[in-house]
Amino acid sequence: QVQLVESGGGLVQAGGSLRLSCAASGSIFSINAMAWYRQAPGKQRDLVASITSGGSTNYADSVKGRFTMSRDSAKNAVYLQMNSLKPEDTAAYYCKMDVTIVNGRRDYWGQGTQVTVSS
Repeated sequence: QVQLVESGGGLVQAGGSLRLSCAASGSIFSINAMAWYRQAPGKQRDLVASITSGGSTNYADSVKGRFTMSRDSAKNAVYLQMNSLKPEDTAAYYCKMDVTIVNGRRDYWGQGTQVTVSS
């Protein structure tokens, strides 16, 4: 079994910053790509940022220049530094990891952490 645990969400004023963390534990052979998604009430879950096993990142246009994704492969962890937050960034944020385990490879999701940005 593999578990992903997220932390770092909260309430912040517009213009503020938050840092999300997501750590994986369990019977992990290796972790490939990692990603952050977000879902606002009544909307679909959208990709925010992704990072490959080699460290290459990709960002949604709406967060480019404000969010920075990084990973610590030794800790099986991924981070999302969010600066210059806007009310439209309010959503539940989920991490996803492409994990290789003993008997295969699949995606795992975290439970989500709420980010609320007040105007």
